[in-house]
Amino acid sequence: MLEEHTRRNIEKVANEILTSSKCLGVFPTPVDKIISFSELSVNNDLSLSRIHTNYIEQADNKLFSALAKIRGILDREEKVIYLDLNLSDSKRNFVKLHEVGHEVLPWQRSLHEFMDDDVSLSEQTNEEFEAEANYFASATLFQLDRFQAEMSKLGFGMKAPMALAKKFGASVHASLRRYVESNKKRCGLIVLENVSPQGSFVSCSLRDIFLSSTFVSEFGEIHVPLELGYKWAFVKDYYFQKKYHERGSIEIISLEGEAIDCAYHFFNNSFNAFVLFFPRGENRSRS
Repeated sequence: MLEEHTRRNIEKVANEILTSSKCLGVFPTPVDKIISFSELSVNNDLSLSRIHTNYIEQADNKLFSALAKIRGILDREEKVIYLDLNLSDSKRNFVKLHEVGHEVLPWQRSLHEFMDDDVSLSEQTNEEFEAEANYFASATLFQLDRFQAEMSKLGFGMKAPMALAKKFGASVHASLRRYVESNKKRCGLIVLENVSPQGSFVSCSLRDIFLSSTFVSEFGEIHVPLELGYKWAFVKDYYFQKKYHERGSIEIISLEGEAIDCAYHFFNNSFNAFVLFFPRGENRSRS
């Protein structure tokens, strides 16, 4: 969790870049223009998926890893971003901006400038830098408060973040997270993965949970197991390869043991399943 002053500093940098590059208010967010403005370029000829892991590890002092699964790397000396070209365009946009964050956040850049070649960042500092770059990528891709402004024009539900994903040029996953975390309504997002094949025991894995601040204020955190089975209605949706619906019903249990009667909307993009849940009737409230 980033400190409030760190988030504000990152937002200031994002705003300066969006404004100076004349990208603020342009949709979808012109990511490549931001990269060029930041005096970086993207190598679209070499995919990280083709580079052996051992090479990445050996090159760690020169190349700064963007994400734990190596979806992007910034070569600071050459000012070149390398990507896993197997990613969809929308996911690449986020990874590109993540790498830009490593370059333009002044405290990250200055620390690397004073490092010797044989000195590496501590694990804690690396984790902080990754979180900061993620926050920069999200703030820039969704153009700070422009996301909330566009969100306010739409009704509540799964269709809203899906429309916002197209508008900003973002993935549905990133848009749903932003949608929930910036929403004034009581809602949450469950992200699922690794569903079992049909004909086998029904199960899948929990990837992420995100909750709106209003949900946490009223109910606190919730309990969802890391492995989920047939008793969860949305797991059956995932198992039977349902694509989309808005008629789900589920009981969510808070860490305090409170049962919360919820409705949910479901979307499966074939990589993950997304469950947008909310207390019954919340989608019709005015808040």
